[in-house]
Amino acid sequence: MMLKVEDLQVYYGAIHAIKGVSFEVNAGEIVTLIGANGAGKSTILKTVSGLMHPRSGKVTFMDQDITHTDAHKLVRYGLAHVPEGRHVFQQMSVQENLEMGAYIHKSLNKADLEMVFELFPRLKERRRQVAGTLSGGEQQMLAMGRALMSNPKLLMLDEPSMGLAPIMIDQIFEIIQSLHKAGKTVLLVEQNASKALSIADRAYVLETGKVTLCGTGEELRSSDQVRKAYLGG
Repeated sequence: MMLKVEDLQVYYGAIHAIKGVSFEVNAGEIVTLIGANGAGKSTILKTVSGLMHPRSGKVTFMDQDITHTDAHKLVRYGLAHVPEGRHVFQQMSVQENLEMGAYIHKSLNKADLEMVFELFPRLKERRRQVAGTLSGGEQQMLAMGRALMSNPKLLMLDEPSMGLAPIMIDQIFEIIQSLHKAGKTVLLVEQNASKALSIADRAYVLETGKVTLCGTGEELRSSDQVRKAYLGG
């Protein structure tokens, strides 16, 4: 097992945001967390990636307890987090952004850069362009590409389809599937439940900080409860 989260309790001040959440991610899987806005999905990713610390509970990554490890150390362990809102370096070129993603390596691995350009041909075309001038979809690709430059064991994506045009959403999900086929392990937080469940091996439904359902992507897609609440059917 690559990632194991056990009985996570997370607070924002007095607000109890995550209430005893447990889940796991095995190597080579796409696991998705779905739920309404404010269900706690992003908070879980921030806690796993060391940007927040839980009041109690345990996070284990590659058999190592990382519950209170800081975010910058976790990148070296092989964990990459693409946050909601992309957060690319607006004033830098596309290529400079990608090179920043490789900062944990002593020197830039040209093969990693070529791999990213193969996955995202549009970034190759715009490698000299200033990142702030890219479209939302292109910035999402750049944020994902930058995370991949650290050659992570686990890629965590927070709302990659947020605010994108439908055609761009399709492209982003095709890229996630390509990464999966290439053997990458992905933990995906996504409001577009239909898309997320269509590519997930396994899924967990979050409601107000608790896991209320889990199963394979296919099982949850065909669940009446999930269809009514998240798939508009």
